[in-house]
Amino acid sequence: MTSQSLPTSPSLPFFVYGTLRPGEGNHDLFLRGRTRSEEPGRLPGAVLYDGPGYPYVVEQPGGEVRGDLVTVLPEEYGRLLRELDRLEEYVPGHPRNLYERVGRNVVRADGSTVHAWVYIAAPHVAARLRARGWLIASGDWLARDMR
Repeated sequence: MTSQSLPTSPSLPFFVYGTLRPGEGNHDLFLRGRTRSEEPGRLPGAVLYDGPGYPYVVEQPGGEVRGDLVTVLPEEYGRLLRELDRLEEYVPGHPRNLYERVGRNVVRADGSTVHAWVYIAAPHVAARLRARGWLIASGDWLARDMR
């Protein structure tokens, strides 16, 4: 199933792992007051790279990224989806995207899984990061080494 064919229902939450997490700058700008719930989550099969200044998820077996699972208020969903796509400079099918919005299974703190939107590094960005990027070994943007 492609990201374009996944439903955009209010029941599909977002997995955020960087500047959209609680306490980070984009959380207040985009999410404050627009969510029904925010809870810790883990994205298996992925690793985290510094952008720098913002992170990229790159899919990789055996890795895990820590972040938050955000459920948006139904009345905010459509507008917020468009705003987050703009923030991440994501246009469906565009070859110069830095990120792709894809549906992935995210693990909740209780061990259950939920399908969520995740912005992952576009293939050309992922290749560059794998070759010479700075891996955040903890998989947690909030626990990264600030160098």
